[in-house]
Amino acid sequence: MAKSNAYLDLLKTLKKGEYAPLYLFHGEEPYFIDELSRYIEQHALPEADQAFNQMVVYGRDVDARALTDMSSRLPMMAPRQVVIVREAQDMKNLADLETYVQRPSPTTVLVLCHKNKKIDGRSKMAKALLQQGVVFESKKLYENEVPGWITDWCRHEGYPIEPEAVALLTEYLGNQLSTLINEIGKIVLNLEPGDPIRVDHIQSSIGISREYNVFELQKVIGLRQNKEIFRILHFMSLDQKANPPIMVIGSLFTYFLKIYTIHRMTGASEKDMMSAIGVPFPKFFAEYRQAARQFRPVQLERIFGLLHHFDLRLKGVNNRSTDGMELITELIHEILQA
Repeated sequence: MAKSNAYLDLLKTLKKGEYAPLYLFHGEEPYFIDELSRYIEQHALPEADQAFNQMVVYGRDVDARALTDMSSRLPMMAPRQVVIVREAQDMKNLADLETYVQRPSPTTVLVLCHKNKKIDGRSKMAKALLQQGVVFESKKLYENEVPGWITDWCRHEGYPIEPEAVALLTEYLGNQLSTLINEIGKIVLNLEPGDPIRVDHIQSSIGISREYNVFELQKVIGLRQNKEIFRILHFMSLDQKANPPIMVIGSLFTYFLKIYTIHRMTGASEKDMMSAIGVPFPKFFAEYRQAARQFRPVQLERIFGLLHHFDLRLKGVNNRSTDGMELITELIHEILQA
């Protein structure tokens, strides 16, 4: 995974104690930006030097002139000072920092954390940053990259994770790395190093019923096991807090989109299909392939229309009183007849 490797390579350089005078961390994935800036904040200076030689400011509270003044001063009885700008995207005149960037102080480590969007690489300041410092674009992982990333992260932290647990985390939490790491962190608090992370740990932590959840619902829909489908729906309706209908709609859309993708990739290798739909384990891919035999492309296209229609109804369009899970049950009836 190139995105993850670039992050690990940069972290490895920092751990060697090799610091550049300028860093720009920018992009849509806040996790990598937070981790890199946190490492610099905690390790670029000995703790005894941090009080007088480390400043952490926010973009909304500082302008280019003030930041230039901070970064140009000499460290106090230390080899370097560190200036970290969180939420640098909120600086109104960030481009005016160009003059400093062209000739940065060699005794300052200036870190710009520009979150949620990447900076315009055509700007003069961005080009100067590339010449004088280190620029890291923090890209969101694609859905098919997340399972491998979770597996590698857990292994690196000393907690092997079962494939079924990886699949459940990915399905339920998506590709929000900060959320994923937060959930895993809560789980490992109760584990010993080396203990495997299992499905029951995920279910207990996130609050997913072992039998009655949208993932079990999808599985039996894919097998067209009607009796089991409506049994699960009944128990899900008893706990809508754990099974919010709007989340169920979203999960079903993702599920059927994966099945549709399998149809569109007819003739491709199983490996390519698994990569395209973000399912890294053959066991789970077999379930999607079985579902593809149950739902033809023309049926799936009708199902996408149904999902859109019921999504609007859940949001109140042409629906004033029908309960959310009643709508989901009605939707499933329609899907099975599509």
